[in-house]
Amino acid sequence: METCRDEILSIDGLSKSFGKLQVLKDVTFSVGAGELIAILGPSGCGKTTLLRVVAGLVPFEAGRVLLNGQGATKRNSRDLGMVFQEPRLLPWRTTYENVHLPFELFGCADEASSAVEASLALVGLSDFASSYPHELSGGMRSRVALARALAPDPGLLIMDEPLTGLDLRNREELQDEIIRIWSEKNISLLLVTHDPSEAIHMADRIIVLSGRPSRIRDIISVSIPRPRPRDVAEVWALEQTIRNLFSDD
Repeated sequence: METCRDEILSIDGLSKSFGKLQVLKDVTFSVGAGELIAILGPSGCGKTTLLRVVAGLVPFEAGRVLLNGQGATKRNSRDLGMVFQEPRLLPWRTTYENVHLPFELFGCADEASSAVEASLALVGLSDFASSYPHELSGGMRSRVALARALAPDPGLLIMDEPLTGLDLRNREELQDEIIRIWSEKNISLLLVTHDPSEAIHMADRIIVLSGRPSRIRDIISVSIPRPRPRDVAEVWALEQTIRNLFSDD
């Protein structure tokens, strides 16, 4: 098993099926403390299923998934924050109230005020605390979802293609914002994306999955210093390496 120093997430021999359909097979990797990992793979290969298993939302048949050394039934639910493909904001709640929601679910709403305000400031939405989702742009709604996941101060943030549907300008701006926030918060981040260039721009390491049943095709370290340029030969070469892995599948 590949290991990381001071690992926060450990996945060993993970397999997951839905009935007779095997989605994940013998998936093994770890995420180090403060590391940003991107997961790439063909459409339908089980990337979202993998994140849901990590989050403890779906069971699995074989292997081990530990967050801070604990399985899903024993871990502190505040150790992990999740951002979905869609922002999933409650339309009848303001920005502040949407970010406040996790504290209500955790039963600790009395400690939430300063954390919510700090999280809104972190994503640049302090001036929109009283706005409702329909009053916000798509990029701003994505920021609210990010603020909601970060407010309880998790050690691991998992993101399931959170920038899908945004235009190129907003997408690139939010990529850089996520990198800034990840660096400032010094948290671990596990990001699913379908875009090799996004993975290269953001990640310390890229986990490339095969088609179903998904196995790890390769784990690629990205050594390009940050802030990373987007249009240089080193980036293009790495993107071609990843695309070749897809074409070989």
